[in-house]
Amino acid sequence: MSGNGAPFQLPTKMVEKVWGRDQLPASFKAPSGERIGEIWFEPPAELPQLLVKYLFTSEKLSVQVHPGNHNALDGEAGKEECWFVLHADEGAKLAIGFDEELTSEQIERAARDGSIEGLLTWHDVKAGDVYYLPAGTVHAIGPGLSLVEVQQNSDTTFRLYDYGRPRELHLERALAVADGGPYPAEQMGTSTERGQTLVDGAHFRLDRIEGAPDDQIVSAYRAGLLVLPLEGTVRSIDRDAAACAGECLYAASIDALDFSEAGVTLLTRPAG
Repeated sequence: MSGNGAPFQLPTKMVEKVWGRDQLPASFKAPSGERIGEIWFEPPAELPQLLVKYLFTSEKLSVQVHPGNHNALDGEAGKEECWFVLHADEGAKLAIGFDEELTSEQIERAARDGSIEGLLTWHDVKAGDVYYLPAGTVHAIGPGLSLVEVQQNSDTTFRLYDYGRPRELHLERALAVADGGPYPAEQMGTSTERGQTLVDGAHFRLDRIEGAPDDQIVSAYRAGLLVLPLEGTVRSIDRDAAACAGECLYAASIDALDFSEAGVTLLTRPAG
């Protein structure tokens, strides 16, 4: 970590998950015998609000929900997030929201008897799709996906259903914060439809750029940001720090970065 305000690369943390993979994309390598589901970039002290991670799935994740800042209790933290799809096997899906409006009682019954899977809306996905999940959105990630997730830096997750796996459920808190309605169409799209700015939400902004940033992007990233190259390399101006695919940089300003070797890059920062 730099102590002089210069850009620096974030430490990574591999997280083993039952639904993860033992074979990862070329930028990563799973330790022998481990199924890696998440690769986190540890949030720097200079930008503690955001967490950026990769997700790799071979099985369904639990049906879950997160609270928001407005209804998180003591010891909890609000969590809004978005997914950018890097790769999707044929038939891969994301479950987000319900097919029709449900009451808390209906959600609870479905969670207890396992029928909640059939009440969720399963969206067909492809590379380049973007989904923004406001707090309270009930969701599950299907198998065969590689995603980038940008989120508020929170680990507060309430599981409603977990396919019989021996993990704790959190029905009371999940039902207290869950939205029982369909997922709004305006919260999803593709990078082609949305252009550079994929998400401009209440808690963070996410942009996808190709090559060097234009004036609009430069003006939007004058303060602390995280830089996630998907193709090519982004370096600090002084050449002391760099990141390529599978790595992440922190910079105090986009002006401290050199994009001359960049390909496709994700940029994110807190809202405001």
